[in-house]
Amino acid sequence: MPEYEKAMRPEDLTRLFVERSNAGDAAGVAALYAEDAVLAYPPGELTVGREAIRVLWAGVLARRPRFEPEEPLPTLVSGDIALTSTPPGDGASARAQVVRRQPDGSWLRVLDQPEFVPPAR
Repeated sequence: MPEYEKAMRPEDLTRLFVERSNAGDAAGVAALYAEDAVLAYPPGELTVGREAIRVLWAGVLARRPRFEPEEPLPTLVSGDIALTSTPPGDGASARAQVVRRQPDGSWLRVLDQPEFVPPAR
């Protein structure tokens, strides 16, 4: 696996996600996630584990989507766990991630909710 820039602050994950996605690098996107991460995508489904996330993103990125940077909202940190979020610019209602500090001081996503779907009424 190539050596990727590490997220040394929780907020770095958003920037690295956009850079790697726009480069079409599914392995690089997956490297932002812990081995046991859970991604709530596609909407209404769960993708579990780094390898499954890589496969999912390979399919998504094959369509060559373009992601725009989103300014992170203030991060909530408690020890080695943090909650990050961004106000979406694409019409999704919200984005939020739980990230965990790694032994080397870098951060990885462990829970990722890229789109909140309002409950059906």
